[in-house]
Amino acid sequence: MVEKQELVQNRDPETLLCTYAFAQRMYNTPKSFIREILKVTENPGIISFAGGLPNPDLIDVGGIAQAAVAVFREDGRTALQYSTTEGYLPLRRFIADRYKKRLGLDIPPDEILITNGSQQCLDLVGKILIDRGDRVAIERPGYLGAIQVFSLYEPVFVPVELNSEGPDLAAFEAAMAGNAAKIFYCIPNSQNPSGITYSAERRKECADILAGTRTLVVEDDAYGELQFSGRSLPPFKKYLPDQTILTGSFSKIFAPGMRLGWVCAPPAIMDQLVVAKQASDLHSNYLSQRIASRYLADNDIDAHIRKIQVTYKEQRDHMIAAMQQEMPDGVSWTNPHGGMFVWVTLPAGCSSMEVFSDALKEKVAVLPGIPFYVDGGGTDTLRLNFSNSNADRIAEGIHRLGQVIRSRIR
Repeated sequence: MVEKQELVQNRDPETLLCTYAFAQRMYNTPKSFIREILKVTENPGIISFAGGLPNPDLIDVGGIAQAAVAVFREDGRTALQYSTTEGYLPLRRFIADRYKKRLGLDIPPDEILITNGSQQCLDLVGKILIDRGDRVAIERPGYLGAIQVFSLYEPVFVPVELNSEGPDLAAFEAAMAGNAAKIFYCIPNSQNPSGITYSAERRKECADILAGTRTLVVEDDAYGELQFSGRSLPPFKKYLPDQTILTGSFSKIFAPGMRLGWVCAPPAIMDQLVVAKQASDLHSNYLSQRIASRYLADNDIDAHIRKIQVTYKEQRDHMIAAMQQEMPDGVSWTNPHGGMFVWVTLPAGCSSMEVFSDALKEKVAVLPGIPFYVDGGGTDTLRLNFSNSNADRIAEGIHRLGQVIRSRIR
């Protein structure tokens, strides 16, 4: 018996795939490149631009601790009990009120579902909407977390090229013509990975193309509060309220470890999302919801978000300045208006995977762009995260990265 157990434990993953009868969908679902890289970058000696981690210094540990104490003191037993699938009503009211204040949207709490981070929103959307072979339009490059979770439901991806204003209109119209996409998944604010923010004009143009079609917009607004100008642009939800599923997250403005996100959807879609969530996990962490709600009631979240915006803008500026000094000719990059990422394009013939490998030897971790493409591509692109490094580490990391790239294009 022991020998058989040891034999199974020692088999490599490829052998195990042949041993067990996994569902066919698992063979078409890519691993998260980021999760694999994060294992490598746990070494504190590595300067990591690879992940998408918020700045830990901006997590209000003291304030969250006080909120937790208050919840346990005043209503601890209830907070540790089962709860409703939809989520804690005062927290959903806060989200609804904030949409009204920030974006002018009238979204009732009944059209808001609390989830385990915004990643679960995408999984629930996939469960209720995507059948095998359905066309799913996605930005090119697109968010790899969405690519991974939608891949489970075996769609046909339709990539839509991005330019500095947002989706290329010709490509977008082509994706929506004829056998139109069932879903258009997008991140209009500080898109991950490119950092691009759709212009107000491009949002309206895309909405006009979609109006009257059966295509649903899945609008991921994880970075909407991180615009460095402090100004918010109109969401698709404003133009297409009955065609838009809007998702949000507390991970970037509160604490990612609390795993709290939300999804807003029209009532008929919300009914199905609730059923899917009930089948998945009954409800999101109720204690986290209660602590977050108490924190938001007792603290000035607007002041906290302004602090994040100022800090991230400074970190972006440090990274852009370092790249201007250190990068060789032929390297280009985006200058994002918000969010956490800079998108780098390498000179022709310079392999992002080789840069990634060489940079790790120099104790710098970057993320090759390849996983962000559903149709191949990205072999000459990198995503760099600036939010989780201070000025000195950014300067040193970009210096090392510049040296690696120089060695690759000689």
